[in-house]
Amino acid sequence: MNWLGSFDPALSEDEDVFRRRAGFLYRLHVDGTMLLLLVLIGLVGLVILYSASGRNWDLVLKQGISFGIGLGAMLVIAQIEPRFMARWVPLGYLFGVFLLLVVDIMGHNAMGATRWINIPGVIRFQPAELMKILMPATVAWYLSNHSLPAGLKHTAIALVLILIPFALIVRQPDLGTALLVLAAGAFVLFIGGLRWVWIGSALAAVVPVAIGMWYFVMHDYQRQRVLTFLDPESDPLGSGWNIIQSKAAIGSGGTFGKGWLQGTQSHLDFLPESHTDFIIAVLAEEFGLVGISLLLLLYTLLILRGLVITVQAQTLFGKLLAGALTMTFFVYVFVNIGMVSGLLPVVGVPLPFISFGGTALVTLLSGFGVLMSIHTHRKWIAQV
Repeated sequence: MNWLGSFDPALSEDEDVFRRRAGFLYRLHVDGTMLLLLVLIGLVGLVILYSASGRNWDLVLKQGISFGIGLGAMLVIAQIEPRFMARWVPLGYLFGVFLLLVVDIMGHNAMGATRWINIPGVIRFQPAELMKILMPATVAWYLSNHSLPAGLKHTAIALVLILIPFALIVRQPDLGTALLVLAAGAFVLFIGGLRWVWIGSALAAVVPVAIGMWYFVMHDYQRQRVLTFLDPESDPLGSGWNIIQSKAAIGSGGTFGKGWLQGTQSHLDFLPESHTDFIIAVLAEEFGLVGISLLLLLYTLLILRGLVITVQAQTLFGKLLAGALTMTFFVYVFVNIGMVSGLLPVVGVPLPFISFGGTALVTLLSGFGVLMSIHTHRKWIAQV
């Protein structure tokens, strides 16, 4: 037995004996391996944020507090049995949609977008962040109550459940979060055995849907981001500035980087949003390829742990939800790094646990709390 809860109990042992032999963290429904990786990435985030924010201790302190609150939420959620979660998921979904409607009607506007509910002196948060967990949980709950692979009727109902919050989030506008919510629900359908002919049909519909969104859904600044992605140098001092400076910062880091606090692109204010969406460019400039590789290794290990939990899940609801949450986290990382390096259009997706932002941080850690709950509430486990 060790503090990570690594053990191999006999299949014949009942759950009580099993838990007495388990590690201390496991008895608290905490996966030690995942917790260790999360804390390491969180510490890296605080170190980079200190530099990216121009040595602003206030931002670092706020991020640290948000991380602590997120860990607390993760521990609380990990205590809740998955079957209890499934029972209340429908109400959670309705509550989440209600909050999105509140944002649409009377939300707080900032930087040209209405994405927040602001209670002065109490809290300010983005309800769209909650849907990153509630969406896959709702689709997993619905599909787990029917035979799989889902037929046309149940697939259509699942798509409606996905598209309602997607449309409300697009209206804010917040295309990046809307796409993540859409992906979270779609991953549940895919893991549930969505027929390949339907997947092919969806892929074939991408082009006409994209054209429709270009003309009727996307705002001018969003269309400009796509044009900038295709040709950043067309407006180097305007819309192309961010991505040009980001790539310059990444390239100037070389193999080992310029050293902590020695980056020029962010410290001389060439790199906008250096403490939020583009923070990985700061990491690349100061720690180089080695620093980026180590961070990617931590992310990869975390994703692999999530996939192991998915495979070992004992219920259909747990398997669908764990897989969707893990793959959504992968999309988070992939999209942010892709947009900062110029491989994808800029859509405003933060880098998990590194970018500054309290609501996203708490939501992400809450999602990992769900994964821990699915993993540690199993019975008669043969191997962890």
